[in-house]
Amino acid sequence: MASSSEVSARRRERAGFWLYAASVVSIFGLALSNFVLGLTLLSLPWTCRRPVPWGKLTALWVFLGLYVLLYAGAILASYELETSARGATEVFTLSSLFIAPLLLRRERQVRRVMDALVAVAALLACQGLSQYLFGFGDIDRRIRGPFSHYMTFSGFLLICDLLLIASMVYARGWRSLWRWGALLAINAALLGSYSRNAWVGLAVALVALVLLRAPRLLLAFVPAALVFVILAPVPLLHRVTSIFNLRDVSNYDRLCMLEAGMTMVRERPVFGIGPDVVRHRYALYRPPAAPRYDVPHLHNSLLQLAAERGLPALFAYLGLNLAAMSLAWRRFRGEGDNRGGRADLYAGALLALLAFNVAGLFENNWGDAEVQRTALFALAIPFCLEAAEQDRGGRGDEERPRTGDI
Repeated sequence: MASSSEVSARRRERAGFWLYAASVVSIFGLALSNFVLGLTLLSLPWTCRRPVPWGKLTALWVFLGLYVLLYAGAILASYELETSARGATEVFTLSSLFIAPLLLRRERQVRRVMDALVAVAALLACQGLSQYLFGFGDIDRRIRGPFSHYMTFSGFLLICDLLLIASMVYARGWRSLWRWGALLAINAALLGSYSRNAWVGLAVALVALVLLRAPRLLLAFVPAALVFVILAPVPLLHRVTSIFNLRDVSNYDRLCMLEAGMTMVRERPVFGIGPDVVRHRYALYRPPAAPRYDVPHLHNSLLQLAAERGLPALFAYLGLNLAAMSLAWRRFRGEGDNRGGRADLYAGALLALLAFNVAGLFENNWGDAEVQRTALFALAIPFCLEAAEQDRGGRGDEERPRTGDI
């Protein structure tokens, strides 16, 4: 029989887990999510009762620490120190990645947070689809759910969609009725958002999934594309084909942003021009033929990081993502590829990060707090499972909930 001290320790661990989970699933209300994350951080000395797996997660600590240090250096070297310093709240958001492996120390806990996040995404997708009843739905008034911008909406749904698809493909989630409903709602809302960057990220991730699971199914992409061309509404089809049209004003504008961003990087390659400074100084770097004088960002996460914070910060960001993706890939292969008991978790993290970063080539999704916080959970998944293995002497968490349980 467990002693009272052991019971108390377990209760504190559970409290830490539920606080972290609440901070992730409440991201549709950023202020609420930030409040819960703050409580999670303040209670960490009380809720984190297991040994910290420093050795197992060296890559996470190194690249995350390097990223934060370079962020501080970019602020100090900024052209506009006050403007850059006000944006230092990103460190608070990054703390959710640091604490995830400390509080999610069981496979079951990772699954619960992931399923809850997908369920919330399905509900928010339904809210977005309901906005068609209130005049939304065209290119000028895109559905955005509870978020302030349709890009935030699509970026959040994209990550959740890949986590859901992986669970359906690898963990027999296709037997769960609610997952089919979530899949339909999320993808319908993704299409309705008219967000091309999310579409490209999803397409690349789906190709990767087919290559992993059943390469022969790649042949099905051709008839599927023909069916889409025949059945898709004209505005949606026009939006898809505009991806490849260099005469499209939005596409040309992004090329101009690329040229301006490269000029910023050449001017200050080490620390960049400063966090949050691009939007204030874009007019100084824009090509004369650029459609816009002012832009909020460069619509490219990698270029935005390099321009704002320098090439070393970009290296730290890429290192952090590659560390998570390579760990997920190694564990996926090491546990039997498609037959592994946690293949859905590793494949979900891998595909979600792949889609997120591909979409980031056309949108500054890393700079969007709600999308970034969701991506940080996907980043944390392989590290959380690695920490769980240490707790069980390398055997992992043998307790798994039934498919479909939250």
